[in-house]
Formats: sequence, structure tokens, C-alpha cells
Amino acid sequence: MFDHVGLKVRDTAAAVKFYAAIMATLGQRPIAEDGTGYGFKDGGLWLSEDKAAPGGAHLAFKAANHETVRRFHKAGLAAGGRDNGPPGPRPDYGPNYYAAFLFDPDGNNVEAVCKKAG
Repeated sequence: MFDHVGLKVRDTAAAVKFYAAIMATLGQRPIAEDGTGYGFKDGGLWLSEDKAAPGGAHLAFKAANHETVRRFHKAGLAAGGRDNGPPGPRPDYGPNYYAAFLFDPDGNNVEAVCKKAG
């Protein structure tokens, strides 16, 4: 449905550190930096600095399996993210919904989700 998503961040360096870590667990690598933003291959994510960025967005990334969800969460915490829900099943979202949630440095809710049985 989407070609790409642009996310406003207050601190580009902190955001790039966080997103580079979590996107690597999903097989995405940084591809572009043009002085106004920072992009990732195939993930369709573009970060651009805005000192007044309010946070509050929700991004959910597909993960191939439960182990990828766990690596995503661990990498995000190590890169400055805050826990917003550890890796685990979320039966209220669906019978095979396995996810982890983090707040990025700007307060955005970032999720990795696998909808396959363990």
C-alpha cells in the first residue's frame, strides 16, 4: 500500500543510531543521506530532522520470525530505545500475533511483528 514513510525526528544522530540498529535486524540497510534526511533500503523509511517533532507516530515492521522480533527489541534497547512491550504473543491482536514494542528517541511507538505460529 505505501511506497515509503517519512518520520520527523528532533535529533537525527540519535534517530539514525536507533533506526540503523533495528532496521539491520530486519535486513534493511541505510542507503541515503542528503543533508536533510536519512533513508533505508526497501523499508521505505525516511528520517528528516524537525526540532519541533512531536513524536506519537506508530510504525509496525514485518518480521520474518519470532527470533527476529526478539533481536529487533534487543537492538533497539541497546541503541537508545525504551521498552514499550517486550517480545511475546499478543493474543488480543490475533491468534499468531507475536510482537515487541519500543519508543524511539522521539517517543514514537515502533513495533516488530510476526504473524506466523512460533
